[in-house]
Amino acid sequence: MMPSLLSRLHPATPRVQSDTPRVQPIAPRRAVARIAVAVFAVLVAGLTACSSSSAPPKPASTASGVAATAVRITGAGSTFDAPFFNLAFPAYQQSHPGVTVNYAAVGSSGGISRFTAGQVNFGASDVPASPANLAGARGGATLQVPVDLGAVSVAYNVLTRNGAALRLTGPVLADIFLGKITKWDDPAITALNPGANLPDADITVVHRSDGSGTTYIFSNYLSAVSPAWASEVGTNRSLHWPVGYGANGNPGVAAAIGRIPYSIGYTEQSYTTGTNLGTAAVANKAGNYVTPTPAAIAADAAAKPDISANDFAIVNEPGATAYPICGYSWVLISAHQASQASGRAVSALITWLTTDGQTYAQSLGYVPLTPAVRQLAATTLSQVTGPGGQPLTG
Repeated sequence: MMPSLLSRLHPATPRVQSDTPRVQPIAPRRAVARIAVAVFAVLVAGLTACSSSSAPPKPASTASGVAATAVRITGAGSTFDAPFFNLAFPAYQQSHPGVTVNYAAVGSSGGISRFTAGQVNFGASDVPASPANLAGARGGATLQVPVDLGAVSVAYNVLTRNGAALRLTGPVLADIFLGKITKWDDPAITALNPGANLPDADITVVHRSDGSGTTYIFSNYLSAVSPAWASEVGTNRSLHWPVGYGANGNPGVAAAIGRIPYSIGYTEQSYTTGTNLGTAAVANKAGNYVTPTPAAIAADAAAKPDISANDFAIVNEPGATAYPICGYSWVLISAHQASQASGRAVSALITWLTTDGQTYAQSLGYVPLTPAVRQLAATTLSQVTGPGGQPLTG
């Protein structure tokens, strides 16, 4: 099993050992002579350096040998994307020495607001920003590019006697998050899990406290399967939760579920890998109970191959093997870049994320973008222009 993402984000600091040589004392009679020689050597070295310092230092070179201009790219947003970005960006920087990428995982709503305020080069959200969200963006017209495909897990902290994954249907899951089912041994849950011997314990619901695209995907699914949820709560990045405990970001939700006995919540599926949290098998549209494996995520997305920033939802799609709580995540970028250098750099970075960079997403359990979605990304990025109106990709 892969190690927990929470532990991978905070590796132990290695102990540094000194390699400073021990200095032996100099005999008194030789000390003055040796000092004089040393001073003379320093003066000669200084004169030599001055005579050769007129040549400027060479810029960093890329792997291809082309001189690289130092560019700093900043981004902010989705914690759903953070495991992918935390692995991919360092790899990109290794092959592009002139580029530094800094990403702040502040949640989808935070990413949209920082992007529209002009504080970052790109934002990231698990649901495309609406026209109202983008109105008045400092960078002007905004393009939205799909960058990864993943799932939202239903994670829980309760033991089942038979050791099997907890089975839940959409309506039962909605009633838990509505506060209508409050005990783990409620007949609605035990009927789905014969032999599990669930305890007579109160259920603690854990949800996001920040504006979140993960919340949007999860609530979009609940709205699709539960008329009560659709009418009482609905679908959005931020919700008025009927019950529960709020935690910040996917890492915060996963940590809270692990800390609180008899709790249940939702996270991007990578955050449960390598932990003791259970992952529920959720009934799909065909009535089959499915966990969020890469194959099950791909099956859900395959039922709706044509997506756009205006038609993006892929929850509860038909298919015998489809996992029903899936979604794409998107990067926001200004269509007209004020700087040629940074505009070209951020366009190249996102192009790489949607092509070669997908291998890093796949290694974490995300599903590589399909050829059709990669083409959507390429077509969208071809619209990015520099200060003079010239395309920055291609």
